[in-house]
Amino acid sequence: MSSVLEFKGISKYFPGVKALDDINFKAYGGEVLAFLGENGAGKSTLLKVLNGDYQPTKGEYWLNGEQKHFSSPHEAIEEGISIIYQERQILLELSVAENIYLGRMPANGLGVIDTRKANRMAAEIIKDFGLPIQPTTKVKDLSIAYQQMVEIMKAYSRENLKVICFDEPTASLSDAEIDALFAVIRKLKSEGKIIIYVSHRMAEIQEIADKVAIFKDGRYVDTVTVGEVTEAEMIRMMVGRDLGDIFADLKRNDKIGDVLLEVKGVSSDYVKDNSFVLHKGEVLGFSGLVGAGRTELMRAIIGADPMKSGEVILEGKKIVNRSPKEAMDNGIVLVPEDRKLQGILSNLSVAGNINIALMDKHSNGLGVISVKQETEAADKGIRDFKIKTPSPDKKIVELSGGNQQKCIVARGIATNPKVLILDEPTKGIDVGAKSEFYNMICEFAREGLGVILISSEMPEVIGLSDRILVMKSLRIVGEVSREDATEDRLLSLGMMGDE
Repeated sequence: MSSVLEFKGISKYFPGVKALDDINFKAYGGEVLAFLGENGAGKSTLLKVLNGDYQPTKGEYWLNGEQKHFSSPHEAIEEGISIIYQERQILLELSVAENIYLGRMPANGLGVIDTRKANRMAAEIIKDFGLPIQPTTKVKDLSIAYQQMVEIMKAYSRENLKVICFDEPTASLSDAEIDALFAVIRKLKSEGKIIIYVSHRMAEIQEIADKVAIFKDGRYVDTVTVGEVTEAEMIRMMVGRDLGDIFADLKRNDKIGDVLLEVKGVSSDYVKDNSFVLHKGEVLGFSGLVGAGRTELMRAIIGADPMKSGEVILEGKKIVNRSPKEAMDNGIVLVPEDRKLQGILSNLSVAGNINIALMDKHSNGLGVISVKQETEAADKGIRDFKIKTPSPDKKIVELSGGNQQKCIVARGIATNPKVLILDEPTKGIDVGAKSEFYNMICEFAREGLGVILISSEMPEVIGLSDRILVMKSLRIVGEVSREDATEDRLLSLGMMGDE
């Protein structure tokens, strides 16, 4: 008899928000059940209820015929439930092995932790995943992608594992790493585990899922079988409308102006001798494989990493950015890829996150901040960017990923930049919210901003960009116009470059 996880009448209310409304459905062992829905549809909230992070306002959940109630994630783990959240939950100063076996490190007969045994055990799991990392490496020295894989290995290693849930697990992974993850998921499936897979990537859902549970506005809509329902039908169920061709309907800027930004020979410890120009009103795409140096080039430009050589010229004037704050003062703003670590201030409200970059602007000569100005700026950001929040005072961590991202963009735009750098701006965001972001990006360009777009999603970078620069091995190796851009062309440049 296969395992069964059942949700019965689960509701979760926050002040002013009905996050979950009478959720009823079952997930079965030996199947991969995907969760599909717009940001804010309730997918992650339901996982947090199951995990003991949240307590349901109403309803109950059952595992293999037994009613369960977890008051903490630790209790859920003890019962065999592991959830891999979109935001990583690992300790950067510890090694790979120490993270995998955190709280359950093997000990010898005297009760002393046996680090060598932990390293051997971790090496076996790393081998299962086919990863080129060592058990003794500190997690802080790994890429974001490998840090994510360590968290997945930690759940995989638990002997009592019954239910494993993945919340946007591939957002930072390369194709090869995704293949390794899918191999592990298929192994868990063959062992009869209950697998829940939250993703906005339709191609992934088609490849790895057996069934799809669709959510809309905090309600469960239906469960459909992959292959029996088209992508368009699933999207219609989750957004309540037909999105059509998401790129064909965009109002692009057809009046690209003069050169706005010129980057000459920029090198850092992480990139080598890169030069390019950006025009006013242009969306300049950056494509390339994971590790090609796209993010690192932008970090050098804004002063997050020291430049070893090269120069940055904005509107004909050479500028020196020794820090991201100095870059922002000069008119260049970066919306970072890692929303949790580098984007949001999780202990602050929505208003606090929008206003954090405006403190100088909103304070008088004595350093006293105007509450009125802060309130107006927060209200404007929420209104202009359609941020779904019951109040400006709500903690930003309680919003969906898409709405957190809108707050970060609202903060950047409030500083009146000339250049806006968007690093993977739609990572972990559903198709409905992506449509909003795409329109927003085109509007920024029409207003005369120079927009730099880094995206690993080829349809996105092709569909939005006026020109695309391709990076490989820490260098820009090619340029492709929108008219000539195809996935094959970008992939070919990204893999072979100018060799």
